[in-house]
Amino acid sequence: MRGTRVLVLNTGSSSVKYQLLDMADGSRPAAGLVERIGERTSYLRHAPAGGPRREREEPVPDHQAALEAVAGELARDGMGLDSPELAAIGHRVVHGGRRFTEPTVVDDAVLAEIERLVPVAPLHNPANLAGIRTAMELAPHLPQVAVFDTAFHTTMPEYAARYAIDTAVADAHRVRRYGFHGTSHAYVSRRAAELLGRDPSEVNVIVLHLGNGSSASAVRGGRCVDTSMGLTPLEGLVMGTRSGDVDPAVVFHLARVAGMSVDEIDVLLNKRSGLLGLCGDNDMREVLRRMAGEGPDAESARLAFEIYVHRLKKYIGAYCAVLGRVDAVVFTAGVGENAAPVRQAAVEGLEGLGLAVDAELNAAHGGGPRLISPPDARVAVAVVPTDEELEIAGQTYALVGDGTTERK
Repeated sequence: MRGTRVLVLNTGSSSVKYQLLDMADGSRPAAGLVERIGERTSYLRHAPAGGPRREREEPVPDHQAALEAVAGELARDGMGLDSPELAAIGHRVVHGGRRFTEPTVVDDAVLAEIERLVPVAPLHNPANLAGIRTAMELAPHLPQVAVFDTAFHTTMPEYAARYAIDTAVADAHRVRRYGFHGTSHAYVSRRAAELLGRDPSEVNVIVLHLGNGSSASAVRGGRCVDTSMGLTPLEGLVMGTRSGDVDPAVVFHLARVAGMSVDEIDVLLNKRSGLLGLCGDNDMREVLRRMAGEGPDAESARLAFEIYVHRLKKYIGAYCAVLGRVDAVVFTAGVGENAAPVRQAAVEGLEGLGLAVDAELNAAHGGGPRLISPPDARVAVAVVPTDEELEIAGQTYALVGDGTTERK
């Protein structure tokens, strides 16, 4: 039997987030962050359990240097990549296309397929690949496991996954709905079933993952049957800086009338829209603070909030129709877990669908999964904190924890 610890790496274009988890007891011996990779000054934070947090600023030119710094910090605490307690490294990979439906031990063929998917995930997969390749060089003796954001959504039926465009064009260019935040939706839907005291196979759940990026999913019996994000994370809900659903002809209109290039429209819809585009703030806390005031700032924040909530309600209603029977609506991620006014407004007026929140329960702060609906509500409304690192570690350890799977 190999060790029981898994190092989870979330490698972004300019950052590496990491957590070391022990699957034997659920503890987290260490966590940290390297950010501003490639800039003049980078920032490193390492937090060992039971010890003082270490922080420093220094140049970190690339992902190789970033992961070497992570390995160094872990080794300093006796938890390095050569530790016999370390069973594997689990990597978050944003896009797995249609091929990767479950966690996968990385080999050359897997690397090639992840690279082949770069055109549909140009902002994410290259960084994920850099993290995997560097980890393979630093720890060639360890299994490297890719856990894909899209995997949970591969159970969507074809009628939910396909766009109504020419089939030959769609197939030639892999244009379909993939969905994202899959590790969060998988974890939260399962924990929601536990909260209700039922097996996930018996429960229909609508999960609302609301952060700076936001997505909704309809989960029937533990399997995703629809989700709001599509070919990219741009589709669906109103987000911090992303527009969510828009008429596709908006792109043509802006190109023809405003003279904007494809790249300029891309930046507009992904980085200058959503709450930021509507009111100038992409942080829901600031939007709520401004709403309490008066004048133009308060009015623009209020309108942004109303648009945000209106889109949420539309997806809740749509997924009630998709599922037929709903046992729970679950809020998660930064906004979903912490913004009581968002939860209240999202279900207000949906009593006909069996939805309501108890004002006192909704306002209460709590760290764990909790119900915020009245005891007699037909549909449970819950808050379930997400834990994508634990989900990635769990899937990784389930694949390699018996010691029979080695990296090829």
